[in-house]
Amino acid sequence: MPEGQGGAIEERRVAIETRSAEYSRPLVTPLQHFYRTSALPCPYLDGKLERKLITELAGRDAKSFYDDLCRAGFRRSHHLAYRPSCAGCAGCVPVRVAALAFCPTRSTRRVARINADIEGRETELRATAEQYRLFVRYERTRHAGSEMAAMTFGDYRAMIEDSPIDTRIVEFRDPRRILVGACIIDALDDGYSAVYSFFDPLLARRSLGTFMVLWLVEDARRRGLPYIYLGYWIAESDKMSYKTRFRPLESLGAQGWQPFSP
Repeated sequence: MPEGQGGAIEERRVAIETRSAEYSRPLVTPLQHFYRTSALPCPYLDGKLERKLITELAGRDAKSFYDDLCRAGFRRSHHLAYRPSCAGCAGCVPVRVAALAFCPTRSTRRVARINADIEGRETELRATAEQYRLFVRYERTRHAGSEMAAMTFGDYRAMIEDSPIDTRIVEFRDPRRILVGACIIDALDDGYSAVYSFFDPLLARRSLGTFMVLWLVEDARRRGLPYIYLGYWIAESDKMSYKTRFRPLESLGAQGWQPFSP
């Protein structure tokens, strides 16, 4: 999640050239304010400092602006879009799944088979006590000591409902109708951005994190949407390794979005 907004203010015109076949037009937004955060310890790489470039999502053009920013490697938290801007480090690589060309592997087929009894369904964008209880169990088991593990219900509700764009939540339930996972997503003009997911930490055998991405891929395919944006892949972070299970995967670099095989 974005840190404080200290640091120098940059005002620049954002010009984003998207090289995907379906979206190969130059995209230019009006003058926007971007802020560079103060340097803080990197949550992924020991001994590194993290800074972010952030901008506010507001107004009637917030959604189209955000669509463009996602193609430029930005992520969202509440009403802010951000991307890493760290001096001397380019470890965070934006990645997305090419959903329409998705090829399941032996491991992803196994995950789909194990979870054949799990139903995913988009629900009303409203934070519930049931979701929050699951969220707390997940955070305290997987990310103990993090800021998110200390979130109150009000904090969680803001994460779900404080969105200026088209945000949705998908719940995953077992045959007994017990909530076992949830995924917060942003709907884009070219697919979905997976904002955050959490699941029952006692069901590790199910690989629910992977299953929820597979569900998004299949839903995007049904709707003819080409991409699932998964955020950043970091070579030295085991927490990010799962993203390479989804092929074909694309990464954003100096030459635009290109096939990615780490």
